[in-house]
Amino acid sequence: MERKAHYALIGLFTFAVVAGAFGFIFWLHHSSGKKQAVAYRVIFDSSVSGLQVGGNVLFNGIRVGEVTNLRLDPDKPSQVIALLAVNKATPIRSDTRVGLEFQGLTGVAAVSLKGVSATTPLIEREEGEPPTLKADPSASQDMMQAARDVLNKAEEVITANQEALHQAIKDIATFSASLARNTDNVDSIMNNTNAAMANAKEATASARTLIENLDKRTDEITIGVNRMTATATRQIESAGKAIVELTHNPQRILFGGGGGSATTPAATTAPARRPQ
Repeated sequence: MERKAHYALIGLFTFAVVAGAFGFIFWLHHSSGKKQAVAYRVIFDSSVSGLQVGGNVLFNGIRVGEVTNLRLDPDKPSQVIALLAVNKATPIRSDTRVGLEFQGLTGVAAVSLKGVSATTPLIEREEGEPPTLKADPSASQDMMQAARDVLNKAEEVITANQEALHQAIKDIATFSASLARNTDNVDSIMNNTNAAMANAKEATASARTLIENLDKRTDEITIGVNRMTATATRQIESAGKAIVELTHNPQRILFGGGGGSATTPAATTAPARRPQ
């Protein structure tokens, strides 16, 4: 039991430390934000669809604050009053343009502040009352209005090009009908193309086989030519030797025999001497 109680105390102490750390960070963030932010009032003359409390306040596209309150003016039902908390270093002047900026396609809006001149005096602040800014009349158009404007422009373009669009649609229909009528021909063309591709593959294979056979035949012919050349060379060498021997011993043609010391005809036919 004592061990369980000990673990419970450790758990409670850990939870208290974590909660205190988060509380300190939250207090530090909000206290510093309040010291660095000043309040402004913005009056919109029409709908502010998409704008919510906590929404961003952008100055030339950079986030400088947030929307802290939205309410209607009881005396002017067409107006919407938005209270902003903006970084006090933001150079908001009397000619600063105020509007709405829609972020992406989600319909979420942000208050947009855009600077114009660097020489215009900054807005003066009065004690207890935030300065009032007036939004541009066209800045309060919501996304639906913007979509309607786009659709109106598209309708104008379609109306101006109505005849051309009708003709294009007719051409597409004519082409589709012609294609439907010639479906069999298209299929035949595709079949012929496939057959031609198959024949081309067969022709390529045949050409490859022919080239391989030619290579083999060329090798065989080369071997035969080499053999014939070797034989002819040997025969030419033998004939050359015979010609050389004949040149040195021409009587070989008449008497035959080797090419050594042959006897002359006078020596063989001389009569023998009688004894005295």
